[in-house]
Amino acid sequence: MAQQYTVQVVDESHIAPPRGSVPPTVIPLTFLDVSWLFCCPIERILFYELPFPTRHLMQNIIPHLKHSLSLTLHHFFPLAGNLACNSKPFIQFNEGDSVRVAVAESDADFGHLVANHPRDNRAFKPLVPKLPFPFPSVSSDIKIPVMAIQVTVFPNSGISIGVTSIHVAADGSSFNHFMKSWASIHKSVTASESLPPLSLPCHDRNVIKDPNGLLLSIYLKDWRSVHDSDAPAPAIDENVQVDNVRVTLVLSRDQIDKLKQRVSAQIRNDDESPSRVSTFVVTSALMWVYMIELQESESEITDGDMIYHFVPVADCRERFEFPIPASYFGNCLAFLFISAKRSELMGKDGVVFAAKAIGRKIGELEKGALVGAEKWTSNLNEVVKTGRVLAVGGSPKFGVYETDFGWGRPKKFEFVHFGAYGSFSLAESRDEEGAIEIGLVIGRDKLDLLNVVFNDA
Repeated sequence: MAQQYTVQVVDESHIAPPRGSVPPTVIPLTFLDVSWLFCCPIERILFYELPFPTRHLMQNIIPHLKHSLSLTLHHFFPLAGNLACNSKPFIQFNEGDSVRVAVAESDADFGHLVANHPRDNRAFKPLVPKLPFPFPSVSSDIKIPVMAIQVTVFPNSGISIGVTSIHVAADGSSFNHFMKSWASIHKSVTASESLPPLSLPCHDRNVIKDPNGLLLSIYLKDWRSVHDSDAPAPAIDENVQVDNVRVTLVLSRDQIDKLKQRVSAQIRNDDESPSRVSTFVVTSALMWVYMIELQESESEITDGDMIYHFVPVADCRERFEFPIPASYFGNCLAFLFISAKRSELMGKDGVVFAAKAIGRKIGELEKGALVGAEKWTSNLNEVVKTGRVLAVGGSPKFGVYETDFGWGRPKKFEFVHFGAYGSFSLAESRDEEGAIEIGLVIGRDKLDLLNVVFNDA
């Protein structure tokens, strides 16, 4: 039964970089940014344990968060800007632009929300601010904020920091760079120390090479074709399904090692060429098979030739033929398209088959991260139409549990925008080095089946 709780916004303000610290700036979008124009706003939450009453949190925590955010936005100013469009979409920052910051209070059970066991998925949406879909009209003067923040106080328990941002402005690596910089500055400000040396973000879009603007032209054409077809902007479903629950699975280091050994042994037995067998590969293979089994459990699907798709992305800051700084702020992701028949994925060695397919595709990046890039957006539209596509967000490499504002490690991290069955998230384990946290949303009626397939694996 769903727990009853309230979330009440008690304050709202707009936080800008220090006045005069950032000149008016227009940041053009590269083809790697434009490919995310069709993506819904990304919603993330970090929970921190702070067992203090509301008054203490409001007087001693919130003001410092706002002040340190302003100092951080000096360096990460695109997040305070807006997505706009004339003939092409771009991000614009002007003096006075800011990030909307809401402060709320909730009587929800903090300990329940940060647990791994099934939790009502509806409990998380009120903890993140809303942003419109980043789908600006070709000829409109409408501006879309890049980011919004909500800090929610749980009296005598803790706080959550919910951040909603548009993917067009920053990928996961860039966003985590911002969050850790904010945390670092906040930690120094509250300790009355000098600001720490920061790894400053690189906002130079010229480091992304697109010979003759070919890829940007293709992606903009795909984007404009949607508008020319009079299709409405994609809707954001605010009515989270009542019967869905949020679950966190944890794969221990030992379990991951056994999966790697199983896949590697099968590759040797089949006398195949070596394939990449990483933590990401085996975990994603396991989840691809799991999610199909969970989604199909009541559908009586028997067509073994039906094609299923897995579409991860790969950070290419060190993969492109041209040098890109590790601190580059924007999008630098390659889409990978992996397809397989149902009979191959749901067979006796389905997880092994999936791991080999994913490993081979990642290995192909060595030939060039942009091979086939001209078809990324069209391929993505096609596989999404099938309804049999799985995506993954996050990465253990981001180290989200290292985001310390001075209160210690977060108690929990969650992606909120994920729907049921179509995606899952990955993060490093908070409690065990080398272990992995997997976040997913499923129907409450699938919990017994989830336990069976997870235990069987």
